[in-house]
Amino acid sequence: MTVFTDAMTVATSGMKAQATRLRHVSENIANTETPGYRRKTVSFDEVLRGTSGAVAVGPMRLDQSPLTSIYDPSNPLADATGRYDGSNVNMLLEIADAREANRSYEANLKMFDQIRQMKQGLLDLLRN
Repeated sequence: MTVFTDAMTVATSGMKAQATRLRHVSENIANTETPGYRRKTVSFDEVLRGTSGAVAVGPMRLDQSPLTSIYDPSNPLADATGRYDGSNVNMLLEIADAREANRSYEANLKMFDQIRQMKQGLLDLLRN
């Protein structure tokens, strides 16, 4: 049964990783209009456990692309030229990342369910 357990561990780690990624995407979308906000990104690392490779979330990083410069002299954050730094969040990119994370999560969930069904089928065969 360790093969089933290892496979379930891999699927579970994938779901946890994608949930973390989706949380960061949600934070990015929520802070689109926050001045000086830098987009958060995550990376995934492979963790070898036995013969299977699970996924772990690597360190959260801040996107170092330039912040947008916004012209609004009436804003209290504006400098002498009337500009201030906005965020570097690109909504199109965030929506694409959210869809990809959601689909990856669903794929891992289906894999987990298939493994559970196979394990149950094996137990049913062994009982007879």
